[in-house]
Amino acid sequence: MAEYKLLLPSMGEGVMEATIITWLFNEGDNVKEDDSVVEIATDKVDSDVPTPVSGKIVKILKQKDEVAKVGEAIAILEIEGEGSASEEVTSETPATTPDTETLKTIEQPLQTAAASNVEFSGDLYLSPLVKSIAQQENISETELKSIKGSGLEGRITKEDILAYVANRGSQPAQQAAPVQQSVSAPAPVSAPAATITAAAGDEIIPMDRMRKIIAENMVKAKQIAPHVTSFIETDVTNVVKWRNKNKAMFEKREGEKLTFMPIFVKAVVKAIQDFPMINVSVNGDNIIKKKNINIGMATALPDGNLIVPVIKNADQLSLSGLAKAINDLAYRARNKKLRPEDTQGATYTISNVGSFGNLMGTPIIPQPQVAILAIGAIVKKPAVLETADGDVIAIRNLMFMSHSYDHRVVDGSLGGMMLKHVHDYLENWDLNTEI
Repeated sequence: MAEYKLLLPSMGEGVMEATIITWLFNEGDNVKEDDSVVEIATDKVDSDVPTPVSGKIVKILKQKDEVAKVGEAIAILEIEGEGSASEEVTSETPATTPDTETLKTIEQPLQTAAASNVEFSGDLYLSPLVKSIAQQENISETELKSIKGSGLEGRITKEDILAYVANRGSQPAQQAAPVQQSVSAPAPVSAPAATITAAAGDEIIPMDRMRKIIAENMVKAKQIAPHVTSFIETDVTNVVKWRNKNKAMFEKREGEKLTFMPIFVKAVVKAIQDFPMINVSVNGDNIIKKKNINIGMATALPDGNLIVPVIKNADQLSLSGLAKAINDLAYRARNKKLRPEDTQGATYTISNVGSFGNLMGTPIIPQPQVAILAIGAIVKKPAVLETADGDVIAIRNLMFMSHSYDHRVVDGSLGGMMLKHVHDYLENWDLNTEI
C-alpha cells in the first residue's frame, strides 16, 4: 500500500490559505475518487475539497478551525501501490522570496515560539497565520500598516510578511520608521466600543464567521471612503414590456429565467464605458484605472448573510450571456457552490434592494471599488408624459436608483452624470432589442 498526501489546492489569485470548517469523513473511512472530504472557508466563500484518488484516510493533519496554506498536506490517505505521492499543486511564486534560512526561522511550529504581548486593533485584518508570524517576530502594528499587502483588498499575505522580515535586518521593531500620513487624509480614529449589558431575557447570538467578515469589511469601507449618494427616478416601462415579451421565449430556448438584472448590468456597463473613471481604485496617491469591467452583484443568502459574486468581463457578454452568468452565480451563491475566484476582482457593484420591496437604499461601497448602484422596486405610478398634443397623465413603471460614490476620486458631476446615463439607457430601451 502507498501513502498519498492530500494537499490544499490552489483556490485563485490572492488566496493563500483556508480554514478547515469540518471533515466529512473520519480517520479510517474509505473514500472514492472525487468524493468531497472536507469543507473549507476562504474569506466569504465556503467550498469543498474533493480527493483525486480512492483510498482510506489514515491521518487527518489539519483539524477543525485550523488554518492550512495552499500546497500544505491536510490529510494522508492509504492507496493501492507502493511508495508515497501527493497531489500536485501549482501556485504563483511571489515576486520577493525570503531566503531559506529566514523561512526556516519564521515557520517553526508556533507552539515553540516565544510568547509575545503584541496586540493589534480590530481595523487591521490579519489572517491567523500572518498574525502568528507578526507576534512571533514582535512586529508592531505601526510596522504592519507600513507593509503593502498583495492579497485580496490589499490584505497582508504570508509572503508579504516573510519578505518584510527578510528585509528587516537587525532593526528592532521599536525603532521602525513611522508610517507617514497625509495631512489631508488622517488615519481614522475609532471610538472605543460601548459596553453593552444584556438584560434579563435577552438572547445572545455569537456572530458566525461570515457575519464577522462582513462587519469588518463594512466598517473598513466606511472609514476609508467618504460616501456621497445621488438619486434619480427612472421610467422603465419599455424594459418591463420588453421582458414580458421575451421571457417565455427565452426560457423555452435556453432553459433559463430572464430577470431584470441582465438589463440593468448592460445599462451600467454602457455607462461605465462612457465614464471609465468610475471603474477605478485608489492606491495611496495613485488612481488605478481598471481595464476590465467586472460587475459584482450583491446576493442575499438563505441564512441572511450577504455575498457578492462577480460577472467577469461583463462588457464582453451579450444579454443572453449576462442572463446565463447571473443565473449561474446566483444559484451557486445560494447553494454554497461558489469558488473563491467567483467573489474576486469586482470593479463596480450593483445591489438590487428592490428584490426586498424597498424603493431605494444607500449601500456601502465595497473596497477597493469607488462606486455602487442600488436598484429599487419597480412600482406602477401615474406620471406626466410629454406628447405632441401636450402633457398627459399615464400609468408607468417607475423605479428609483441611488448611486453611492467615493468622494476622494468621484465628484458629484461624475457620479451624477454616470447615474443619468444609466437612467437614459433604461428609459430609452429599444423594444426590438434581440436576445
